[in-house]
Amino acid sequence: MIRVSRLGLVQGAFLCFAGALLLRSAWVQLYQRDRWSEVARAQQTVEKELPPRRGAILDRAGTVLVESRALVRLDIAPTEVRDRAVLRAALQRSGVPETFIARATDPKRKWVELPGRFLSTEVEDLLAMRGVHPRPVLERVPPPTQGLRNLLGTTDRDGQAVGGVEASLNAVLEGEKGRTVLVRTGRAGALASPGERSVAPVDGQSVVLTIHQPLQDIAERVLTDAITERNARGGDVLLLDPHSGEIRALASRRARADASGATALTEPYEPGSTVKPFIAAALIERGRVELDEVIPTYNGMIERHGRKIKDVHEAASMTVAEVISQSSNVGIIQLAERLSLREQYEALRDAGFGMVTGVPYPSESPGRLRPVTEWSKQSPASLAMGYELSVTPLQLAMAYAAFANGGELLEPTLVREVRGPEGSVRFRAQRRTVRRVMSPSTAATMRKLLRDVVTTGTGARADLAGYGVAGKSGTARRMRDDGRGYEEGAYTASFVGFFPVEDPQLVILVKLDAPEGAFYGGEIAAPVTKAVLQAALAARDGALELKGSPTVPAPVTIAEATPDARVATPDVAAAPTVPETTVSQPAVVAPVVAPVAEAPPRDRTDAPVVYDLAVPVSPPRRVVISRPVPEVRGLSMRAAVRTLHRAGFRVTIDGTGAAGETSPAAGTMLPSGSVVRFAPMRGSER
Repeated sequence: MIRVSRLGLVQGAFLCFAGALLLRSAWVQLYQRDRWSEVARAQQTVEKELPPRRGAILDRAGTVLVESRALVRLDIAPTEVRDRAVLRAALQRSGVPETFIARATDPKRKWVELPGRFLSTEVEDLLAMRGVHPRPVLERVPPPTQGLRNLLGTTDRDGQAVGGVEASLNAVLEGEKGRTVLVRTGRAGALASPGERSVAPVDGQSVVLTIHQPLQDIAERVLTDAITERNARGGDVLLLDPHSGEIRALASRRARADASGATALTEPYEPGSTVKPFIAAALIERGRVELDEVIPTYNGMIERHGRKIKDVHEAASMTVAEVISQSSNVGIIQLAERLSLREQYEALRDAGFGMVTGVPYPSESPGRLRPVTEWSKQSPASLAMGYELSVTPLQLAMAYAAFANGGELLEPTLVREVRGPEGSVRFRAQRRTVRRVMSPSTAATMRKLLRDVVTTGTGARADLAGYGVAGKSGTARRMRDDGRGYEEGAYTASFVGFFPVEDPQLVILVKLDAPEGAFYGGEIAAPVTKAVLQAALAARDGALELKGSPTVPAPVTIAEATPDARVATPDVAAAPTVPETTVSQPAVVAPVVAPVAEAPPRDRTDAPVVYDLAVPVSPPRRVVISRPVPEVRGLSMRAAVRTLHRAGFRVTIDGTGAAGETSPAAGTMLPSGSVVRFAPMRGSER
């Protein structure tokens, strides 16, 4: 019997173990090399994403509205710091809170993340210190005004788009992420690995909007003043080019805490009398009415299907032109009855109501226009007066653009160009025709009718002497928030029109929600229209970009409009009557409109927008405008300055108190942008 010693057993076991290790090692090296190499690589390295720079958003003139800038965040490793006193002083100069300075200079701590983000140029001394570890980050600089923030949206802390143009064009703006591989170090840090391949990020493309910032600023300022003055719940001002569909300014403001975004695109409302011209246009297009035809208006009251409908202006009869200029409910209802239900529906549908416009903005509302099968017996009359349908301000402005451009419904354009990171133009918007709504002759007739609304009717307060403004005022009751009936005493006041009437270059819409006191569109929305146009014409930065006629070398002189006693005829029964006057109009110099390239017409608005390169148009000729110095004696200092600024003048003040004489004197004709000095009245200084 063979006896095995204990030593032999130990040796045998050791040999077996060693053999097993060799076999396992050979197995790992020969057959599992790739797997374990990957495990080791994962333990030794870390992959880091490289964020791209998000594309900028610019206005039509190239002014940057939103951009991303490179910043750094700072982390401190206190154990690596050599001179804590120098570090403390540098952190104090950079505005770091004392709490974090104490942590950063505490040798017992291993790592401290400082709050805030810094420009590299502001912390150059810190970046040169041992123990300071920078982390590059990109920060989105928000738009300069609240109105632009509503339209453009924002990005969150992670750089993700939140609402507005930022969200709708995120795929264009965001770019493509890159990556790099870092090797872990023994101090919880990481260094770039020269042996690893990095992928550089691709920066996002920039977007050039059709918005013109000077005009946008004017629209926002005038809207804010109007809302404040009337204590309204909110409002919208929209300006666009009727020949190209380009949106030049879009200002929205709401008092509600939950309201955000460009509500001119997302919140529809019942438009009231601003819809009446589309009924007239449908009849004119079909040859069923003459402008001088007399319509009985029964002293301002008519009954339809058990419902009494009244006019404020109690006339026995009116011509068709007067039905529009005086905003007669009784007259327009009778005219609408000359259309079949299908024809009335098509007239409103063809104008773009009840469908999205296709503007690149999230949550654009289509409004509401019910099909004929859902109408009641009272629906034709209600629709003729601008009820039982809802529209967004953009839809209504685009519909009025058809009157201005000769009868075509266009797609609105918000994006003018898309540019690559290197600056090359990759896309350029073209004019897009949705459909022809009316013939050019009908459109010309409607321009005359809408001009009459301003010269002799309810829109007199919108008129701008020297430039023929045409348009229509509207006053509509407001629906309750729960949608059950109308809110007592709450109205939407609006005015929508275009100018100059001979060759329209701008469509403007003004809407005020639930103003206190006066609420007629012709009384409060029309003057806001005039204020926007006056400020735009007076702006020294060419906010309006009006193209002057080459045959008129002399400056255009603008006289102040005669105060108008004419106000809107509302769509409600129990409103007071108003005295009637007419406003005389001087001759108008017609500006020149540059031709716009046109894409083929189409009947749908859900197809993708087509962009193409086009030859740039030469810059517009500047029109110099003179206007009289307004009378400000007796006004408060703030009111006097505001009045002079709105008239287009710069102001120098000598003293304090109520305003006295101006220099030059009130009534003196001065070019826009001139300096007006005024001193307080004697005895008013405090």
